[in-house]
Amino acid sequence: MSVLKIDTTPRRSFAGICFLALTGLSVVLAQSASRVQGETPAKTATPVVKSEQDPQLNQRMLDAIKYLASDEMEGRGVDTRGINLAADYIVKEFKAAGLNVQTVDDGAFQKFTINTGSKLGPVNELQLAGPDGKTIPLVYDKDFRACSFGGSGKFDADLAFCGYGIDAEDVKYSDYAGLDVKDKVVIIMRRTPQQGDKNSPFAGAHGISRYAALRYKVSTAFGKGAKAILFVNDYYSTEENKKEAKELERDAVEELVTATENWEKAKDGKQADADRELKKALHGVQQSRKRIKDGNFDVLMDFGYAGGGEGRSIPIAQISIEKCNQLLKDAAKPTLQELESTIDDGLKPQSFVLPDWKARGEISVEQVRTEIKNVIGVLEGKGPFADETIVIGAHYDHVGFGGEGSLAPGSTDVHNGADDNASGTVALIELARKLAARKTPLPRRIVFIAFTGEERGLIGSAHYVKNPLFDIKNTVAMLNMDMVGRLTDDKLTVFGTGTAPRWNKLVEETAKAYDLKLSLKPEGFGPSDHSSFYGKQIPVLHLFTGTHTDYHRPSDDWDKINIPGMQRIIGFLEEIAIATAENPKRPEYVKIEQPATAMRSGNRPYFGSIPDFGVEGPGYHISGAAPDSPADKAGLKAGDTIINMGKTKIDGLDDFDLALRMFSSGEEVEVTVLRDGKRVKLMVKLGKPK
Repeated sequence: MSVLKIDTTPRRSFAGICFLALTGLSVVLAQSASRVQGETPAKTATPVVKSEQDPQLNQRMLDAIKYLASDEMEGRGVDTRGINLAADYIVKEFKAAGLNVQTVDDGAFQKFTINTGSKLGPVNELQLAGPDGKTIPLVYDKDFRACSFGGSGKFDADLAFCGYGIDAEDVKYSDYAGLDVKDKVVIIMRRTPQQGDKNSPFAGAHGISRYAALRYKVSTAFGKGAKAILFVNDYYSTEENKKEAKELERDAVEELVTATENWEKAKDGKQADADRELKKALHGVQQSRKRIKDGNFDVLMDFGYAGGGEGRSIPIAQISIEKCNQLLKDAAKPTLQELESTIDDGLKPQSFVLPDWKARGEISVEQVRTEIKNVIGVLEGKGPFADETIVIGAHYDHVGFGGEGSLAPGSTDVHNGADDNASGTVALIELARKLAARKTPLPRRIVFIAFTGEERGLIGSAHYVKNPLFDIKNTVAMLNMDMVGRLTDDKLTVFGTGTAPRWNKLVEETAKAYDLKLSLKPEGFGPSDHSSFYGKQIPVLHLFTGTHTDYHRPSDDWDKINIPGMQRIIGFLEEIAIATAENPKRPEYVKIEQPATAMRSGNRPYFGSIPDFGVEGPGYHISGAAPDSPADKAGLKAGDTIINMGKTKIDGLDDFDLALRMFSSGEEVEVTVLRDGKRVKLMVKLGKPK
């Protein structure tokens, strides 16, 4: 299940790559004749109350959860071997259930590719060129290194030193004040001023400031028109690295002393273990002393640090402090340490253009493309409504070995995702089995989809609604399951109950037979794949048993799944699906204004755009605007790509988030979008934070 955010800030943790849904969708409860003809629970389904469990079904579901959440599946990350094993398993089960798994060109697999990272390209060169033919060449891996979160390209442009690369109105500090960096290569120090000072305005919560984030610095520089970025370590951090090395040496020596004492006391049979521990401790001392002897505490970021660029259009690299100081000296400027000290003393920026100096070079970063796939099985209907479709879905991907998307910082353990969303996947398979076993075909077609890429921003469902197997206009409803494996105290949350007038009555009446205590949420946008369908004006229902402390952590494992609870949820959704398929009238779509409440947009002005994570390339791509939101009123449409907000260039969601923070509620801002290849300028009056 994706983490829900509003309008701007991507997840991550989320990163990512996260889903941002919007706020501001008002419930328009249609008081029409269609309510009178609302559905009642289907008589053809047999209720499965608490006391009527099928032991054989429970065991089959448990075995399936164990398999999909096993270490063999590698956390079902989109770039793992495990997710392909999971896809093969799902199509096998769909076929065994009786679904048609030959309706896509590749059988059951709707394949497409996404960017899953970056790799170093063949050409990475950099030199600093000054007056009178003077040059400072930089050697790759020694003096500079390309950053994976940047783009590729050649550059030959003027240089500007931009301090920490911060433009913070809230603390009245700007490294860009009075400095024009358009089409220049900017040098930016990492982290923030006054590090180590708990009273600094940049200390932030728990000593962490958002202004230290590389993505913040990149977005700021890009928005101001920089041609390329050269990061350089701040001097304070190199001193901290030196202290850390000395502490590690002391720890290593203590471990060696302990290992030596244990070795001396070792008796027959234990000598071999003692020898190994002593050798290991000795190696630790040698390594720690070697690091101190080398004396290089100005460590360049590894390629791959901070993730991929996802199409970021400007080249980004990191240069060494030594080469930066050589440049500053030759340009008759203070050293990096002196500049840092001056900034820290009075929070006074020390930014400047370097006259007659240019950065020349080429950075080559290649995007890694990975093939991913939705898994689709079809149960055809029979009768006059057979060409109408009900989609039932659940995503089968998770967050792999952690990293972006994980809520266990630094963990590289398998994140098995038993609840998120092996539970929904297994429920989808069992529901397919139940509906396919009916003696009488349903009047409408049922399309079962196990979506991929949900954790990276609803990518699989976004791809499907743009490339539907069956006419999206004839898709009458979408029923979704995400994290349905932890039913506690009989409580089930159902999103989307306001997206069709008939839903409330149907859901509440059906739940009685299963002794479910419902929490009804009318909104159609939310943190899972149903949002992609609601954005296409399709009524939706989304089932969810709640978050927990194991969410997006390695501890989300099979032994915590409530299998009997899942069986009740499957029976509940089975009745809803049958009732929806058998009702002669399709559910009537309703616009919802009430926002999903999982997270809020904080102090940012309200804009109301719906991100489109299924589109790649420069700019912030949107799949639409919230009804009656500022974006909607200004005329933004599905398919628009925002490329400028005011004077700030927009290359992606991060840039849009940063730009939005620069404005206030009630302020009008000119937004430039690309629409059908043409630039369109719109005036958006920003709303109050939601």
